[in-house]
Amino acid sequence: MSHGRGKSDRGVVPKKLPNKAAGEAPAAAEVVEGRPRAKGNAVRARMSRRSTRVYDMGTALDGIRQTARGRRDAKFTGLLHHIYAIERLTAAYYAVRRDAAAGVDGQTWQGYGMNLEANLLELSDRLARGGYRPEPVRRAYIDKADGGKRPLGVPALEDKIVQRASAEVLGAIYEQDFIGFSYGFRPGRSAHDALDAVAVGVSVRKVNWILDSDLAKFFDTIEHAWLIKFVEHRLADARVIRLLKKWLHAGVLEDGQIQRSELGTVQGGSISPLLANIYLHYAFDLWAEQWRRRHAKGDVVIVRYADDWVAGFEHRMDAERFRRDVAQRLKTFGLALHENKTRLIEFGRFARANRSRRGQGKPETFDFLGFTHCCGKTRKGKFMVLRLTSAKRLRTKLHAVKDELRKRMHRPIAEQGQYLRAVVSGHSRYFAVPCNGARVQVFRQQVGRLWHRTLCRRSQAKHLSWQRMHKIVAHWLPRPHICHPYPSQRLIVTTQGKSRVR
Repeated sequence: MSHGRGKSDRGVVPKKLPNKAAGEAPAAAEVVEGRPRAKGNAVRARMSRRSTRVYDMGTALDGIRQTARGRRDAKFTGLLHHIYAIERLTAAYYAVRRDAAAGVDGQTWQGYGMNLEANLLELSDRLARGGYRPEPVRRAYIDKADGGKRPLGVPALEDKIVQRASAEVLGAIYEQDFIGFSYGFRPGRSAHDALDAVAVGVSVRKVNWILDSDLAKFFDTIEHAWLIKFVEHRLADARVIRLLKKWLHAGVLEDGQIQRSELGTVQGGSISPLLANIYLHYAFDLWAEQWRRRHAKGDVVIVRYADDWVAGFEHRMDAERFRRDVAQRLKTFGLALHENKTRLIEFGRFARANRSRRGQGKPETFDFLGFTHCCGKTRKGKFMVLRLTSAKRLRTKLHAVKDELRKRMHRPIAEQGQYLRAVVSGHSRYFAVPCNGARVQVFRQQVGRLWHRTLCRRSQAKHLSWQRMHKIVAHWLPRPHICHPYPSQRLIVTTQGKSRVR
């Protein structure tokens, strides 16, 4: 074969040196090929063509949702590439709280973001080739409303990112399967949606008995074997299953020792609420939906928020049978009802008249999501569910404010006022529901009294007069106002004609 001016190609070609010859600089191949040395991130050079593909997160999740909605028996086999996509990891990073506590690795949000592109590329590479290893979570405790301590786990920053990305992808599947009476940790649903569902369900449907209950140590008693079986109903991607197992077996670091267990999921991780909902979906929700269709003689209303749930019954016989059956059902999956928090009470539009006829006094009340539910009446004399701030929740919050004011005793009044303004505003945004304005106002007044006591104790000078204190409180503590509509109004808007109660 001739080349150029009739000259044939040379029979001997230059020897191609290895990319990284022993004892040489890593640019030997570049020298032979006559191109400059590679520049840029070394991780990007190692990554395959997948890193440069255009990934549309919205379109990808829409396809997953449509498949999950249209094929209830479909199992998804290829999901990991949706999780390790750079675009999704980047969105998950920015969704993590910037002031969140650091995990066992000590990595902060700001420090990780200083070299964000390289860090996420390296994380994506480890996820793709199976080299990702989660860190043990750091144990922390927060105060509960009943005075106890709730154990939480603080994952490492990269674990938070991957868990959030995984929860977004898996949530697109399971949100199509979850039943309507499940409200906890679901997009587009809040605690107030669950509260409104209870109020409307009791007021509109034939409810005479309330079974108020929650699960004892739910997050600590989830059996990993059952959880994996439940997940495999929809997932056939072995790599994603392996990823979930890594988080379940990562362990907890407490007092310098790593504790590993075959039970429970750590509260605090982004993936834990979704796994809890999956577990209860198969262990409780599906069974409860079938039970009220097959065995109930009258109306049954069920509302569940995480491990706390309320069930309303028309007949007492149905309520007692449901209590026995649900206890047996939960026992199969290693769960149990909380004995002290499980009660069957007479509650509804006829409860007051029936108890008065028997000489038993006022109807009993029950607590749900921080509110005490009572049998009340409207101005026109019609029945309504009256929701008041739980006394236990109110006392717990005031004790927390008192302790915090002691720590801030010698801080400037402006700094104390900014903290208390945030506390009062947050309390009002949650508890300022119709007919609960008086108790929200009481909270503001008690906060003002605690603040006045703190200001008087921080100096040996003359006590602060109440006249001046009223001016300080009026300036810093906002006056409460009702922030939420009546339950029937909210449900009419959000359901668009489809019941969220039954």
